[in-house]
Amino acid sequence: FCVMDVSGSMDQERKDLAKRFFILLYLFLTRHYEKIDIVFIRHHTEAAEVGEEEFFHSTESGGTLVSSALVLLDQIIHARYPAEDWNIYVAQASDGDNFSDDGGSCRNLLVEKILPVARYFAYVQVAPEEQNLWDVYKTLVPLFPHFAMRKVSTPGDIYPVFRDLFKKEGVSV
Repeated sequence: FCVMDVSGSMDQERKDLAKRFFILLYLFLTRHYEKIDIVFIRHHTEAAEVGEEEFFHSTESGGTLVSSALVLLDQIIHARYPAEDWNIYVAQASDGDNFSDDGGSCRNLLVEKILPVARYFAYVQVAPEEQNLWDVYKTLVPLFPHFAMRKVSTPGDIYPVFRDLFKKEGVSV
């Protein structure tokens, strides 16, 4: 699952960083795995499952309600990708700006629904300064060893962060 914030606070530079990260992930996945489904979710205050073209090229924006994406993610997992039949991996990119009263919902959705069925969840913040979503998510790191988070501030950060997030276990980079 590729989950990208396209809200108004995600200026063009931040959207480009997120897209570059997802392009690298997409190329890696499609070159290394024969049987794979990639689900693209874009969100602002509302989330939508979209095709590859719209995911990478649409210019939609608005406010930010991250829980809308997590609710949709959970619905799609339960409708089409039961954890007993699929290995669930999630990559999320955002600038971390979220409606302040939405943090609890995000945390609850991750703790109660998504992280128990996901094999791995990687969050990439495409802004150097810590935002409210970062503060919520960092509380999950000690609780879930398969939850990771990193920051990307420049295009040069993308590959090292990607390698760090997706290195094989036991392999030092």
